Amino acid sequence: MALLQMIGFGPTGWGGLLLVAALMTLCVTAVALLIGAILGSLVAWAKLSGSRILRTIGGTYTTVFRGVPELLIIYLVYFGGSSAVTAIGTAMGYEGFLGLPSFAAGALAVGIISGAYQAEVFRGAYLAIPKGELEAAQAIGMNRGLRFRRIIGPQVFRFAIPGIGNVWQLSLKDSALVSVTGLADLMRTSQVAAGSTRQHFLFFIVGGCLYLVLTSFSDRFFTSAEKRANRSMPTSLGQA
Repeated sequence: MALLQMIGFGPTGWGGLLLVAALMTLCVTAVALLIGAILGSLVAWAKLSGSRILRTIGGTYTTVFRGVPELLIIYLVYFGGSSAVTAIGTAMGYEGFLGLPSFAAGALAVGIISGAYQAEVFRGAYLAIPKGELEAAQAIGMNRGLRFRRIIGPQVFRFAIPGIGNVWQLSLKDSALVSVTGLADLMRTSQVAAGSTRQHFLFFIVGGCLYLVLTSFSDRFFTSAEKRANRSMPTSLGQA
């Protein structure tokens, strides 16, 4: 009974804090996925461009941020960003250390990592578009903007959904590493609860179960989105 009270929602329970921490984990992951989508789109465009320099830059980005340990990237962004903020503050007359907010540092770091994977997802999705559709669109006089809006964008989105779902799951797990910055996410709150109550096994099991709940619902969401996109995808040229 005492163990149930520890994970409950009473005055002495950690249930409420764990749920808030789970929500924080979702927020970090969502912002990171958005940052990664922007970076990934730019990198995918660079790798698909005709410029050798851009292709080299894009290839270097994906190689580095998929090859370097995620925890190291989080440390570099958090401490490097804090050093940069402190230097700017010193130049403006402020004294002392100015730390980068944990949420911003964590979301940016995970977003940079996510961007390296999303770049390959978007590149693969673009290459999956039948060349005949692009050639036909160009032949009937579609400009670049219209081709993107009618053909490239919708089809890249459809083909990319399964890969984006995998990147989301990866980012959701990577967000646990953000706890090293002091952010009260699910991992950090589980650690604090375990240390405060000396019930390490209990709270790490509860934390693990909450992660499984998040990943399970996420998997259902992306599976449903994929089915919906495949069912409602119109014929691109027919809609032009």
